[in-house]
Amino acid sequence: MKLWGFITPLFVGLLIMVGMGAGSYPFGVATASAPAKAYFAGGCFWCMEEAFEKVDGVLSVVSGYMGGTVGNPTYEQVSDGKTGHAESVEVTYDPTKVSYQKLLEVFWHNVDPLTPNAQFCDHGTQYRAEIFPSTTDEQKLAEDSKKTLEQSQRFTAPIVTRISPSSTFYPAEDYHQDFYKKNPVRYKFYKFNCGRAQRLEELWERP
Repeated sequence: MKLWGFITPLFVGLLIMVGMGAGSYPFGVATASAPAKAYFAGGCFWCMEEAFEKVDGVLSVVSGYMGGTVGNPTYEQVSDGKTGHAESVEVTYDPTKVSYQKLLEVFWHNVDPLTPNAQFCDHGTQYRAEIFPSTTDEQKLAEDSKKTLEQSQRFTAPIVTRISPSSTFYPAEDYHQDFYKKNPVRYKFYKFNCGRAQRLEELWERP
């Protein structure tokens, strides 16, 4: 009994030391970084899905609606432009592989920041470009990215893209999810005729 009473605290002490030596997690067990979510509106959510799903570290992208005043809106309601929502995407990502700053960069290069309440061939507040930060850190990063773009003097026209706190995100109907994968011919026809790729090249790729 005396020997066991001596060994027990020594054994516990060794376990604590091992745990502290492995990143201060008990018994040396490290926890994985939890996925994070980011929200953006950039016109047609089919196109924004495609853009973000190409990014390494992005786990999934869901099309939906954000920024309005009506609960559980339908596509028909949002399309009428009367709910205040914008076609948006919820980007779930691994913050150890891709940063929020990188997602902001992807966002900017996939929107026309000079046109209010419209994107390419789609017109109306439901197709506005908007960033929806969920934290004060994201808010600052979003504002800084917009300020950096303004100070770059890349554009002579003002940047009108909005930055608003995130609100409830409502996933769109199932037939909208991964539309560009499930309906590639129709999607490519829409994207080309909408002039999206052509306008993005004009804005971001030409000197």
